[in-house]
This record gives sequence, structure tokens and C-alpha cells, in this order.
Amino acid sequence: MLAIRPKQPLLGFARMIILTRLNSRLVHYSMEYKNAPKIRLPGKDYSANSDVARSNWLITKLSRDGKICEARKVFDEMPERDVITWTTVITGYMKCGMIEEGRRLFDRVDAKKDVITWTAMISGYKRLKRIKEAERLFLEMPEKNVISWNTMIEGYSQNGQVDSALDLFERMPEKNVASWNTIVTALAKSKRIEEARRLFDLMPERDVISWTTMAAGLSRNGRIDEARVLFDRTPERNVVSWNAMITGYAQNMRLNEAFELFERMPGRNMTSWNTMITGFIQNGELKRAWNLFKEMPKRNSISWTAMITGFIQDGKNEEALKIFSEMVAVEGTKPNEATFVSVLSACTNLAGLGEGQQIHQMISKTVYQDSEILVSALINMYSKCGELSSARKMFDDSLASHRDLVSWNGMIAAYAHHGCGLEAIKLFNELRTIGFKPDDVTYVGLLSACSHAGLVEEGLYYFNELVRDGSIGVREDHYTCYVDLCGRAGKLKQAFDFIERLETKPSATVWGALLAGCNVHGDMNIGKLAAQKLLEDEPENAGTYLLLSNVYASSGKWKEAAKVRLKMKEKGLKKQPGCSWIEVGNTVHVFVVGDKSHCQSKLIYSLLCDLHETMKKIEHVANNMI
Repeated sequence: MLAIRPKQPLLGFARMIILTRLNSRLVHYSMEYKNAPKIRLPGKDYSANSDVARSNWLITKLSRDGKICEARKVFDEMPERDVITWTTVITGYMKCGMIEEGRRLFDRVDAKKDVITWTAMISGYKRLKRIKEAERLFLEMPEKNVISWNTMIEGYSQNGQVDSALDLFERMPEKNVASWNTIVTALAKSKRIEEARRLFDLMPERDVISWTTMAAGLSRNGRIDEARVLFDRTPERNVVSWNAMITGYAQNMRLNEAFELFERMPGRNMTSWNTMITGFIQNGELKRAWNLFKEMPKRNSISWTAMITGFIQDGKNEEALKIFSEMVAVEGTKPNEATFVSVLSACTNLAGLGEGQQIHQMISKTVYQDSEILVSALINMYSKCGELSSARKMFDDSLASHRDLVSWNGMIAAYAHHGCGLEAIKLFNELRTIGFKPDDVTYVGLLSACSHAGLVEEGLYYFNELVRDGSIGVREDHYTCYVDLCGRAGKLKQAFDFIERLETKPSATVWGALLAGCNVHGDMNIGKLAAQKLLEDEPENAGTYLLLSNVYASSGKWKEAAKVRLKMKEKGLKKQPGCSWIEVGNTVHVFVVGDKSHCQSKLIYSLLCDLHETMKKIEHVANNMI
């Protein structure tokens, strides 16, 4: 059973990953209705030779079962083959992702091919996002049918080449409703909603997918009222149409209308419930989401993950772990990748090493054990729980099979968290040596590591390198790191001038970093300016008042410091007291600043006094030796 720890309002690693993945699972309607052109294995064999027909049937069955090697063996042993035989094996290879083997068979001199065979190859390249090869093959096709054209249009659309897709659509000699649906979807997803609507209005015939696609596109682009008009005009609605409209209202923060539609639905499926719950969570209505969750007639892993994520997002990590325990132990629902990422985030926020290790053991028994995202989440969890060596072991073990940038970034961030600047720089250089290109996240971790380790010159060097690179977008986190580096080095004027030159409005974190530097070095003038800027954005932030008060105090301006404290008192502002905890013998001991309620507080404070005296003596000895 997972132990439950006290509150910690911070949301840990991969929150955006969790929310993005969860949201995409719920609103990607093509998972429910198949708008895309499909290449199917032959359903009925018209081979003249009955022996060939029987072999073709066996190859089809083996291919559908994923036994492509056995299917190929049957193919190789056939004395006679027809175009159905060749198409079936090639399509089987495509479905298994073995495109090179399929292409070798396709290119054989004795290969028998028709338009279905060619389209199967194009579909395989499209699925692997090898769009240039798909395009070359499409242009070489001796004859094309409407499915071939649709497949290529969808390939362009999925790779962001909407103009190429539109050009191909306009050149099509014959179009069907799937052709129109594909291009309308592509335009709507790329925010070209006016063009999408123009084509929708020109459609000679529409099906339920057409109406749903257009309504979803309008709502995604903020035109929810137009989407509702279209929804009301839809001649035939299915559950996907209703779900699309509910999602649209939720995305546009109109939850009451979303819920009103949800209650009116003639028939709900699991996605309907999950969509509504996710809508509540994304709009901060956790209580309504929880009440609806309890009403669900049946739940799946997405439902549970949505609620776990919602509680973490609300800072209720202990409750999130309780829900996870109920999901696994009581309901017997198998967690998916997003569930594990989410619950590891809760463990990270609570510094719950024991619980994190239990989750790690569960992951190691699933198909997700080599997931790059989970490896990074585990690296982050071990790092935040103080187990840097375990984090490095996770990193080293993962590199044997998965050398992805997310893992490198996670390990550099772990070193940053522990103030190991030199190790972070070494890892950064290794990353580049083996051919990886750092991204914006890599530089945030590296600059943060330099800042925490006091490696000011190194940090400034890497920041300038980032700016010179030009291919990576410099964002607020990088600016904050730069200001923090200058602040630690006492270069407060340089940091202030840098902020003043920024083309975008500096965030509160940037000004906060400068104010913290002023506090360390006692720069009252710049500190006062930084505090004013901070209070413009966050007038009720008690931490800003305390930092400003400390800046005045460190400069000997005691009256000004007292005035700031008085103003803070008048506003009724209080700084949240620091809280820490430690687990000893399966018992969690919680400590708050100034709190003496612990049953062994006298002994603890006695030991702290002894430790403080020892530290002062060591410092005195060290000073005399200098």
C-alpha cells in the first residue's frame, strides 16, 4: 500500500506531457471514426487457381495476426503467385512497419503489382513520415485511383505540408467525400479555418464526418457559436459529433453549455464521460470532475489518469496517490504510460522515494519499461528524492537502447538540482560529441546547473553561445538563468541593463531573480526598482515584500525595512512557512519553521544547537587558516 505524505503544492516533472497526451487521447476524433483512407488486406480472393486462392487466404490470415515471417515462408514456397499474393505480403510488411522488406519485394523484377499494391507502399511511407519517398512513388504510379490520391493528400497533411495537400486535392480528377473531409480537416488543424469553411460549403455531398470535422475545426479556432449553429444543422449526429461539441465548449471555457449538452446526449460512450471530466479539470473545476467521475458506470485507464492528473494539478498529491492505489488494487485497472508519468510526478512532488520505487517496480513489469518519457520521469523522481546515483543509473541503463534527448535533458536537470555544475557541463559536452543537438530545455538545465554551482563565467559563456546559435528560441527561462548568474556574481547593473533591453515584457521570475541578487549583495537602489516591477504584476506576493525588507535591512535602512513589514501587515499578507519532512522506520515526521509540536522537539533543538556551535567552530578555524 502506498504511504501518504503531507501536502506539497508544487507540480512535478512532465505536467505538460501528461495534460497534452491526455487531451490528445480525448479530442483526436479520428481514433473513433476512420476518416483516413485505409489500405486493407484483400477480403475476397478472385484468383482463378484454387491452390493460389487457398495460399492467399493463409497469407492474409497470418499477416493479420502479425505473423509476417510465416506468411513470407508460405509466399516463398508457392509455385505460382498472382497480384493478390504479392499485394497481401507487401501490405503485411507495411502493417508490421517492415517497410524495407516490403520495398525489396515490391522492386523485384518478377513482382506483380496493381494500384492497390502501389497505394499500400505509399501508405507505408506515409505512416513512417517518409513523405519524400511516398511522393516519388506516387509520381511513378502507372495508374492512380481515388484512394491513392487521398493517401498522398493525407500524407502531406500529416507532415504539415498543407499547401502541397491542397494543390494535389485541386488536381484530383475524381474526388469522393473522404477527399473533401481530409483536406477540410488539414486546413482546420492548421488554423486556416476560412479556407476550410469555403471548401466545406462547396462539398457536393457530406457525411456525418464532414459536419463533425467542420464543427470541431470551428470550435478549436475559438468560433464556438458558429460551431454550435453547424452542430444544430447536422442532419445526422453520432456520439463523435456530440463529443466534439462538448470538447469545443470545454476548450472555450464554457463548461455549463458543455455539461448541458453532455446531459442531453442520447447515448454516451466512455469518451463522452472522459471528455467532460477532462473539460472540468482543465478549467479548474476539480470538484465537479470528481463528482462526475464517481457517477461513471464504467471507467478506463484514461478516466483514472484524468482524475490523478487533476488532483496533482491542484496540489493534492497525496489524494492522487490514493486514487492510484484504488485504481490498481480495488478496480484492477491497468495503468497506461500517461498514468505512470502522472503518478511519478506526485511521488516527485512529495519526495516520496519509497512510493516512487514501488511505481518503478510496477513499470519494470510492463511494456512501458523502455519508454523514453518514463525513463526521464524516473530520472527526475530519483533526483528530486535525493538519489542522484540512482538517477544516473537509470540514465546509463536507458542509453543502451534509447539515446533520446529527453533523457539527456533529464539527467542534466538532475545535476542542476543537486548543484553539480561540472558534471552537467561534462554531460552536455558528451551529448554534443555523439551527435545530439541541444534544444531550449537542454540549455535551461545547463544554465541552471552553472548558476547553482556558482560557475558564473561558464554560465555566461553558454548563454552567449545559445544567443549566437540562432536556431534555438531564447525564452523567459533562459533570461531568468542569465539574470540569476549575474546576480550571484554581483553584476547587478549588468543584469538590470539586460532586462531593460529585452524586447518582450520581463516576467515576474526574471525580476524575482534580480531582486534575490540584490538581497544577497545589498543593492538597495536596483532592489527597489526590481521590487516595484514585481509588485506591479503580483501585488499580493508576500515574498516580494520580505525580500525588499531584507534588502533595506542589509543596507542599514532599518526604518524603510520596518515600513515594508508594516505595509505587508496592513495588507494581511503572510509568507507561507517552510515545510520539510523525513521518513524514519515507515513513519513520516513533518517539520514547519518555528514549530515545536513534535514529540521529540526538545531533543531535536538540543542537537541543532550543538550542530550550530560545531559549525561556528569549524568556520572560525577555517577563517584563521586563510
